[in-house]
Amino acid sequence: MRRMSIVIVLIVIYLILDIYAFQLVKHAAASYSQFWSRAVIIGFWTSSVLLISGLLMFTTGAFMYTPRWLRAFFQALTIIVILPKLFLALFAFIDDVVRLGKWVASLFDKPENNVTETKNGISRGEFIAQAGMVAAAIPIVAGSYSVLSGAHDYRVRHRKIPIKNLPSSFEGLRIAQLSDIHSGSFWNKRAVQGGVEMLLTQKPDMIFFTGDLVNDRATEMRDYGEVFNKLKAPMGVFSTLGNHDYGDYVHWESEAAKRKNLQDLLQIERNMGWKPLMDENVIFSESGDKLAVIGIQNWSAKARFPKHGNLAKAVQGTEDAAVKLLLSHDPSHWRAQVLPQFGDIDLMLAGHTHGAQFGIETGNYRWSPVSMMYEEWADLYQENDQYLYVNRGFGYLGFPGRLGILPEITILELCRG
Repeated sequence: MRRMSIVIVLIVIYLILDIYAFQLVKHAAASYSQFWSRAVIIGFWTSSVLLISGLLMFTTGAFMYTPRWLRAFFQALTIIVILPKLFLALFAFIDDVVRLGKWVASLFDKPENNVTETKNGISRGEFIAQAGMVAAAIPIVAGSYSVLSGAHDYRVRHRKIPIKNLPSSFEGLRIAQLSDIHSGSFWNKRAVQGGVEMLLTQKPDMIFFTGDLVNDRATEMRDYGEVFNKLKAPMGVFSTLGNHDYGDYVHWESEAAKRKNLQDLLQIERNMGWKPLMDENVIFSESGDKLAVIGIQNWSAKARFPKHGNLAKAVQGTEDAAVKLLLSHDPSHWRAQVLPQFGDIDLMLAGHTHGAQFGIETGNYRWSPVSMMYEEWADLYQENDQYLYVNRGFGYLGFPGRLGILPEITILELCRG
């Protein structure tokens, strides 16, 4: 009941915003042909009806019974519709301020001085209306592109990791990393299959998955187990848990049901041939040399995310390993605990941030809003002889698209430092 009340309030606020923004749309559309004028007005109100329908479906729980593509459609629509209408409302407000200023000025001017200002041959009001329409079109175009293209525009990123005192028996070891699959968000199964095939063509020696296989429920993997069980490597596939895998963000009928969901998820990973590392390690021996793959449950330095992992327990038995590789979902773990307390961990692999699914990457320059929350949020970082690699994520959460920060398949090669 409380959720419904909140949604009703949000709908009322949205409708007020809509009506206000529509004044500018109507003004701008008046200069179009009759066909395009009608098309703009119909599109404006159709998007509103669809968005409100999506909110009501979410509130009543009907979303649980809708196809994945329809859920993705409504999630995309929410962002793609609301942002442009905020722009429209802003320009409508600017127009009102200008008109108010002109009205106040007219009280003190002589009638012959009250001349309508023009910009490039059109009135200032028309100019503001047209500028608002152009500004509103930008997030529509960018948002649509990020869903239709960016969501599954997988990029394979290669990095060489120089490890101090790396034994020759492990030199050239190729590790593939995936992170943040979020299978409950997918809407294009064929594209996801294409991403898995891209990874397999790299022929890695081992594959690491660093958490968030689902959004909330193990049942999200029902349609994708047959996709990700194709991931195979000679030395195995190893995984760890992310914050979403615990089911903390949905209501469960009981704690027992929540625990069962986690156990079901772990069993799904095992059925796919993966080895979940729950505060434990696996040792590989080659020519007398040892390499340890260590995995812990989610451990975050951020208060809003859980601290389930126990690294002290996970490293037990790795004392003789020449190389130690850690799978830990949240990159904040590296600076908060790994660097100060576990100086013998050579490389940590993480994910979690998604790069916010939005940002700029050009050459060596990269920026994303998530950089304001995480010091390490994408790609390779180094402190002395220790390394952290943060995968940008294979899937997406919330908004079903990516702009600038594209989905990633990582190939790391160990070499002598």
